[in-house]
Amino acid sequence: MKLAVNVDHFATLREARAHTEPEPVLAALLAEQAGAEGIVCHIRSDRRHIKERDLHLLKKTIKTRLNVEMAASDEMKKIALEVKPDVVSLVPERPDELTTEGGLDVIKFQEHLGPHIKDLQEAGIKVSIFVDANTDQIEMCHKLGVNLIEINTGVYCDTKPDSLERKEALDDVARAARFGHELGLTIHGGHGLDYKNIYPILEITEFVELSIGFSIIARAAIVGVEAAVREMFFLIQ
Repeated sequence: MKLAVNVDHFATLREARAHTEPEPVLAALLAEQAGAEGIVCHIRSDRRHIKERDLHLLKKTIKTRLNVEMAASDEMKKIALEVKPDVVSLVPERPDELTTEGGLDVIKFQEHLGPHIKDLQEAGIKVSIFVDANTDQIEMCHKLGVNLIEINTGVYCDTKPDSLERKEALDDVARAARFGHELGLTIHGGHGLDYKNIYPILEITEFVELSIGFSIIARAAIVGVEAAVREMFFLIQ
């Protein structure tokens, strides 16, 4: 299983003081050296952390794969077509949320998403959709022509350890991953994963990559970027 590291919150710390440090691009390079096989970042409409300059620098410097999360808006499509990351992950976005709160409602927005996805794909950009562990939503992703999805593990991560709610949420994630795999989709997972709750997720063999950000960055503040990434990298092998 592969590890993709989300570097958003290095930029969050930078923006907290409107400073030039820490540099998320440097953090991404250190993460790659420690075993990360992909770099993820989310450019939001309010630019609260990642900015266009970060995207251009990441695209030029990292050696693995750049996955940029963004809303399915005309503004963001224009940025994607300029930067041309390896992957664009379409996610929902609300201005007042602390972080992404759930998967994109692909069924509700299918008429808008279809042409949006096609424009990105025709530019040579692979498209992923961040989606809840819901088979109807996953089936619509397939119908819209994407072959990569990231299943939201946040509901599982937000439940109490050893609770019935956690078991049910884990079962939902496993069922969704299996369903997507049977449709021929490549299955990634992410949101809320940390050094403790990740173990049951690792048993879901359909996952080929996990995207992890905040928990790695929090640990990096204590032990350093390379040590934090390397520890997670060895966990998921």
